[in-house]
Amino acid sequence: AGFSTALSQTPSISSISSEGREDLQVNQLETQIWIKPDIQKTDVDFSEILNAIQEIAKDVNIFFDELEGVNSPSKDDDSLLHHGNLTSTSDDASRLEVVGEEVPDKNKTNGLYFRDGKCRIDYILVYRKSNPQTEKREVFERNIRAEGLQMEKESSLTNSDIIFVKLHAPWEVLGKYAELMNVRMPFRRKIYYLHRRYKFMNRIEKQISRFRGWLPRKPMKLDKETLPDLEENDCYTAPFSQQRIHHFIIHNKDTFFNNATRSRIVHHILQRVKYEEGKNKIGLNRLLSNGSYEAAFPLHEGSYRSKNSIKTHGAENHRHLLYECWASWGVWYKYQPLDLVRRYFGEKIGLYFAWLGWYTGMLFPAAFIGLFVFLYGVTTLNHCQVSKEVCQATDIIMCPICDKYCPFMRLSDSCIYAKVTHLFDNGATVFFAVFMAVWATVFLEFWKRRRAVIAYDWDLIDWEEEEEEIRPQFEAKYSKKERMNPISGKPEPYQAFADKCSRLIVSASGIFFMICVVIAAVFGIVIYRVVTVSTFAAFKWALIRNNSQVATTGTAVCINFCIIMLLNVVTSETLIIFFTEQPRTESEWENSFTLKMFLFQFVNLNSSTFYIAFFLGRFTGHPGAYLRLINRWRLEECHPSGCLIDLCMQMGIIMVLKQTWNNFMELGYPLIQNWWTRRKLRQEYGTQGKTSFPQWEKDYNLQPMNAYGLFDEYLEMILQFGFTTIFVAAFPLAPLLALLNNIIEIRLDAYKFVTQWRRPLASRAKDIGIWYGILEGIGILSVITNAFVIAVTSDFIPRLVYAYKYGPCAGQGEAGQKCMVGYVNASLSVFLVSDFENRSEPTSNGSEFSGSPLKYCRYRDYRDPPDSPVPYGYTLQFWHVLAARLAFIIVFEHLVFCIKHLISYLIPDLPKDLRDRMRREKYLIQEMMYEAELERLQKERKERKRNGKSYHNEWP
Repeated sequence: AGFSTALSQTPSISSISSEGREDLQVNQLETQIWIKPDIQKTDVDFSEILNAIQEIAKDVNIFFDELEGVNSPSKDDDSLLHHGNLTSTSDDASRLEVVGEEVPDKNKTNGLYFRDGKCRIDYILVYRKSNPQTEKREVFERNIRAEGLQMEKESSLTNSDIIFVKLHAPWEVLGKYAELMNVRMPFRRKIYYLHRRYKFMNRIEKQISRFRGWLPRKPMKLDKETLPDLEENDCYTAPFSQQRIHHFIIHNKDTFFNNATRSRIVHHILQRVKYEEGKNKIGLNRLLSNGSYEAAFPLHEGSYRSKNSIKTHGAENHRHLLYECWASWGVWYKYQPLDLVRRYFGEKIGLYFAWLGWYTGMLFPAAFIGLFVFLYGVTTLNHCQVSKEVCQATDIIMCPICDKYCPFMRLSDSCIYAKVTHLFDNGATVFFAVFMAVWATVFLEFWKRRRAVIAYDWDLIDWEEEEEEIRPQFEAKYSKKERMNPISGKPEPYQAFADKCSRLIVSASGIFFMICVVIAAVFGIVIYRVVTVSTFAAFKWALIRNNSQVATTGTAVCINFCIIMLLNVVTSETLIIFFTEQPRTESEWENSFTLKMFLFQFVNLNSSTFYIAFFLGRFTGHPGAYLRLINRWRLEECHPSGCLIDLCMQMGIIMVLKQTWNNFMELGYPLIQNWWTRRKLRQEYGTQGKTSFPQWEKDYNLQPMNAYGLFDEYLEMILQFGFTTIFVAAFPLAPLLALLNNIIEIRLDAYKFVTQWRRPLASRAKDIGIWYGILEGIGILSVITNAFVIAVTSDFIPRLVYAYKYGPCAGQGEAGQKCMVGYVNASLSVFLVSDFENRSEPTSNGSEFSGSPLKYCRYRDYRDPPDSPVPYGYTLQFWHVLAARLAFIIVFEHLVFCIKHLISYLIPDLPKDLRDRMRREKYLIQEMMYEAELERLQKERKERKRNGKSYHNEWP
């Protein structure tokens, strides 16, 4: 049995070249036949025989590896290739089973192990036989085996041209590279330190815990019985060391390194294996980029579905557990199992979902306050003096809002729009704008604290990124010039400063050109609005004719959304990549790409919103002297109730449509693609074929993760954060819509990662990267834009000036509803109808209102009447309102910025209890390592005493 174990631990027969495989198999079997009786008859030390056999096998394998390297054929090494069969097993695997220990049948059929059922598959490489890059793959795979990785090949069941290369890392390889990569592993159970408390505090805590026992169980917490015991979260960890392996908690060497860590180690090896002679002919990424391999991915841990209930039979694997506790729609109200997500997908993806969950949780107070502001507008609607005056103004006739076809209209016809405007523009709007500016700061500051806790729990505090490899594009471009790397001390390609500046100028010019394209699209929307309002005013249908301005705004927003999505698809990624300069490393390229892509997407999404908020109706002139576009089209005016209703429609429609489209593209597109693949497989192999496929075949048929990683997920949420904060004063329901979307978004992304995508490589990261700086920039911009929305777009400042200066309560220091009597009449100016220009004179003379042609009409502005010394000049009230608006912007910005900086100063980035826990853990780790080393030395000394061996006097 001991020899059988040794034989099973030697490299597989299939890993030896085809020329010497048969002789070695015969020799191994003959050795098995004659050595067992000798072990029984003689008193030779068995450990010496075992070591000798292992050395012989090792030498034989080395010999054949060298022989294969010398006499390698010009095609792929098919000695490892086994044609795919749903039921077949290889002869060498069955031979090993005879002399080795029994292997569960489940390991052979679930597609997660080699054919012997013992070696777990840690990584999959996929290539096509017809691919011409045969020699590079051959050298690469031979060097992989030289690194100690075990390899096995399998042809696809659906396409014989596709070959799967299965890789397994033995314990020795895992230990070696885990030490090189400073992988932290558990070595001692945590000892939780409790502060000493007074008796009075203990009594209070007992009463609180007794009271909590009466309350119902928290429904949002996950059931601990269904979650596995994640040992690394309950243990102190330290960088793995083979010399101190006795310090670590190793119950089973096969499960000591989890699957995500194993695949990360194998990927680390593959990135440093050469495939061709040359200084930079190294790494799996280059082979993927030149087409030598078609795909590379770690395997999912089996199926995410099970016939049995997880509550009665438990989870089949971590993927099944994640699906039931995280990706299922039935747990939408539960907290996320972030530790499980991190263990399965790695820290980088875990941090994204932690940030998304934190952002969603922080949206609850913002959504509640926004809903309160909206409901406050609903409850005070009947008491609003301005709305009452608009609805009762049947004798006030407004001037036409477009040339010729737009008729005169009563002010009371806009009663509904005045009431809707009050829902969003009321006394609580300023408070909500200040609250959201402070909320953005609190969100970011507390996220830094939350990230610190997560980094501590996930052992990311002391983790530093490795020295990154140079991008192949940079290397190919600047391989002629080299200089010494100050860190590694090796020569590397160098980009001259002049070349870097020129590329930066070209890149900036390209981004500026793309932004100009977006502005041109907005200009087209403006022309559409100007032309269409006249068309709708002359429409046959009375519903559209009477609501021409709303119909114009609604159709313009929908067309604008289509243009936004079209520009995103056509110009964004391709041109952004083209205009991105050539950074040295992949992270520098990602940061440059992220910044440019966000800038373009942000301008593309918000440019029309900025136009409506700050330019619509601001530069139209006045009746008789309208400003025109290209001296032809009269610029669009605001509705008699104000421009805020247009801004609300723009934000509401864009936000709902974009979130719906993004959710469909994120989940619907992969679902359709995977459904089509399954349909083709069912047509070819029947309904039972798909279930019998090995795991690598199932994962290969899934969709690969986005080439830009988590970029699209972060970009969608960051744009939503900007939409939620930048114009929130005009649309208080934006946080509520964002909250509802994010609750769905978390489960959509979880479902996509668990069921629709191949398993991504478990990558490490300490934070969310450049996105945090972008969030801070959006927070600063939101303060400025909200100040301008309140001061310029809404009627808050004109009403305030009227209440304190011109209304019934002028000089009394009051600003209630009774002080707003007469505001509507004071905000409208008088125009003499006979002063209309010929091209803007309406077709009707307004006789339908009073039975005789109108002599005067009213319009929104602060101008003198036509019979004044300076007709249609600005009144004193206009200058008072303008000064008040500028003063409000300055005071609002300085006040909010002071509050933001004060909050940032008062909230430390690291919680005090976490700082104490880190210090205590560092102290305890030093003590434990010292005690463990002392215990080992004492055991060695006792063993030497027991064996009677001489030793020197040594400490201890």
